[in-house]
Amino acid sequence: MALPPQDERTLPAVVLQDVDQRPLGQALAELQGLVEQHGHVIVVCSRDLPPSVERRLHTVRALLETDRIALFRPPLPPLGLAVLARQLRQLASCDLGPGVLASAGRLLTHYIHAGALLGSVARLDHVPVGLKSHARSWMPGSQFGVVAHPVPQLVRIGPEAALDGPEFGTWLLVAKGQLPSDWVTGTLAPSWRVQGLREVPLPADSPAWWGTGRLTEFCAYLPDLSVLYQLVTSVRRSRCHWCGIDVIGDRCVFCSATPPEHERPYDGGRPRDGGRALEAGERRALTG
Repeated sequence: MALPPQDERTLPAVVLQDVDQRPLGQALAELQGLVEQHGHVIVVCSRDLPPSVERRLHTVRALLETDRIALFRPPLPPLGLAVLARQLRQLASCDLGPGVLASAGRLLTHYIHAGALLGSVARLDHVPVGLKSHARSWMPGSQFGVVAHPVPQLVRIGPEAALDGPEFGTWLLVAKGQLPSDWVTGTLAPSWRVQGLREVPLPADSPAWWGTGRLTEFCAYLPDLSVLYQLVTSVRRSRCHWCGIDVIGDRCVFCSATPPEHERPYDGGRPRDGGRALEAGERRALTG
């Protein structure tokens, strides 16, 4: 799902459709044309991608013999994935190198709170479901509030139902399926103190991802390009020792290389994790 532009600077998205069903030559020509036109390509896709699609993407990348195609698969449900892709499209208009832009996806994923209001959790397999909640799924009229990222949460909707949300200012994107969105817009949005709310169509993959068509999906996110840019540029950059592009974090998204062991920054005798090492800079960016 390609979301509409957030602002006039947001670059358009290219949707790769039926990659595994079209002839290999067509997919090869499409990706080759994108690389020639833009220099580098970041393919944002779900972790639930069918194996045939993933194989085709890796085949095309291998045949092109290039490190200029990055396959990024963040742990997000469909609406959260669409939001992250749009944030990267926003940042693509800035003076960021391709390696920094691709690495920024891992950083920005931490600031996305993605969930759904569900009419049943009987077939939900992306969030832990207790036996009691599973049994209540079969009761008529039951509804559940679920957060899949960043920390799994599940509550049965009632007067005291609440979900922990972001501790910073966000907007809320709402995609309504076959379930009224009243609880999301009337209860969840005020409790999360969102600064604005927008509605979009439900992504086509959402019913399968959440295990039911009786849902309203939601996602809290940072909408402002200036905040996104400040977050990314506040993080220390390094040069990939293999392909030579600038990156943030400990792994190049394009060639998958990690720094040699003797070059890795250490903290307390342990290699610093990319996400934890970014925390101080991220907080400065959010608080201005």
